[in-house]
Amino acid sequence: MCTTCGCSDHSRPRLTDLETGLIIPLDDHDEHSHAFDHGHDHHGDGHDHSHHHSHQTTKISLETAVLAKNDRLAERNRNWLAGRDILALNLVSSPGAGKTSLLERTISDLAGVLPLSVIEGDQETLNDAERIRATGCRVVQINTGTGCHLDAGMLARSLDQLNPPPGSVVLIENVGNLVCPALFDLGEHAKVVIVSVTEGDDKPLKYPHMFRAGSVVILNKIDLLPYVLFDESRFLDHVRQVNPALRVLRLSAIRGDGLSEWYRWLCTQSTERSRPNSAVPQHEEETESSKSRPTPVRPA
Repeated sequence: MCTTCGCSDHSRPRLTDLETGLIIPLDDHDEHSHAFDHGHDHHGDGHDHSHHHSHQTTKISLETAVLAKNDRLAERNRNWLAGRDILALNLVSSPGAGKTSLLERTISDLAGVLPLSVIEGDQETLNDAERIRATGCRVVQINTGTGCHLDAGMLARSLDQLNPPPGSVVLIENVGNLVCPALFDLGEHAKVVIVSVTEGDDKPLKYPHMFRAGSVVILNKIDLLPYVLFDESRFLDHVRQVNPALRVLRLSAIRGDGLSEWYRWLCTQSTERSRPNSAVPQHEEETESSKSRPTPVRPA
């Protein structure tokens, strides 16, 4: 379940490998699947036992356990990625902001420059994954059912199936939602927040947790600025109010404006990612060196 809205209850998430056609159910253990952690120290008996405390206490305890478990899995993902020198970026946005179009353009333009693969997240359909596969890029699809976000366990299963090569870049297209994905650390290097000018320029104020959790904001569809009511200066002011350190990249994934700056940022992240280990650890392993990596700050 999600920590607040309960969106993932009985969600029946599944992973589809577009290359092999293999479909893997991800809810065989619990609401949140996990490839390498079989502890069941939380919500199996959440509402069946005798209550010696208030429902509010139960809710807070449950949220803490869910997030703590996700954070442990995220840290293992981080170790796994670092051990293979793989850069993973989590692309988050509202529905329709242009994540998939940006991925298609990026894959096409950086062919031969960066080795890329993609993990697609949607509640239903393989539509976006099929678009990515048409570019020739390796892709797996996670369908979350009723779930509104990807979690660290889903990413672990996806990485197992995707098997990205060492030194490559994995782009994760999260479910279209600016709320829950801010809360769930996947073990990624950074969250890339994508907003389009067809949305309100007050998005940073309405969804501050996501803008605090992000490392960079992409303002997409700037080719439509002459035709929509979007005050760019107000948007930038709102971004600075929420997170003064956040960098904003302006682009049009369709027309190509500003893409070179996005590619420079992407290539810089790939070049600067840490290379702490020469050995390649397994998912189940947790290296001492990776334990020292900084823990992402949960949104306030």
